[in-house]
Amino acid sequence: MTLNRIPCTIVTGFLGAGKTTLIRHLLEQAGERRLAVIVNEFGDIGIDGEILKSCGIENCPEGNIVELANGCICCTVADDFVPALDRILALEPKVDHILIETSGLALPKPLVQAFHWPAIKGRVTVDSVVAVVDGPALAEGRVAEDMEALSAQRAADETLDHDDPVEEVFEDQIACADMIILSKADLLDDAARLRAEARVTEHLPRATKIVASINGKVDPGILLGHGIGTEEDIENRKTHHDGELDHEHDDFDSFIVELPTIGKPEELARKVAAAAEAENVLRLKGFAEVEGKPMRLLVQAVGNRVSHYYDRAWAADEKRGTRLVVIGLKGLDRPAIERILAA
Repeated sequence: MTLNRIPCTIVTGFLGAGKTTLIRHLLEQAGERRLAVIVNEFGDIGIDGEILKSCGIENCPEGNIVELANGCICCTVADDFVPALDRILALEPKVDHILIETSGLALPKPLVQAFHWPAIKGRVTVDSVVAVVDGPALAEGRVAEDMEALSAQRAADETLDHDDPVEEVFEDQIACADMIILSKADLLDDAARLRAEARVTEHLPRATKIVASINGKVDPGILLGHGIGTEEDIENRKTHHDGELDHEHDDFDSFIVELPTIGKPEELARKVAAAAEAENVLRLKGFAEVEGKPMRLLVQAVGNRVSHYYDRAWAADEKRGTRLVVIGLKGLDRPAIERILAA
């Protein structure tokens, strides 16, 4: 039975670190491996799933990508993860490997612990846990953009339970990782890279390889086929939430902003950066309809760093429009963000 279990790679990491980019590259370079993906998002619009579905990879067709948008996967394992796994394991032809992209807020330990459940244990195993970290942010001493503003907001909000929820999520993800992917390495010089790696190393309880990447390009041979069986060692990986029955994400807010057709991508990017800087937005992602363009514009922002590109043509039967998911700490000023984006 052990030999027949399907290996699963859990890809975790903070908001905007580059998890989806890494997985997309894996899909494109997987060769003959038949892959499936479970995508867990924070919010109810499937941005990451749409990015992956647009790859057009023969060995990972659209039907092999399952999206979970009803909450953090580590809080809804029984309700969401098990049915998603059932769906994937029933596919024909059978899949060779499953990639699980957690939300940026997810703690990997509860998910890995679920691999001991009777409904799961005999069918799948954790090949490894891969944590993607934001190289430039870490080099500057942060795990996200504008940490000073986030700390000030946290200090003003007496309802938050954790001393620093952003740091705790980051440290728990690192503590459970079998490999660290240092993303956006092209934006780091040698000194900055050493600073970023040192920031990760201080939270590693054991020897764990750190691999630098640019645009998510990591050889699948490095990421897949570890055969670690992480679930067998998960209790030895100590995190901030050990001993808790569950955890809440009341420290974070998420909402969707719908906008009309935009004129210029650069103008939308400017507004997104302005909203992030003014209102302490951690992450913003979505799609936009550009006037006179047949292509869909993908927008991604981490703090006030904004990128955008046309990812594919709008489908004939697809509802066009501009929808952006905004994620940040509790207390985001939604009306103010909407005003900036709609200005």
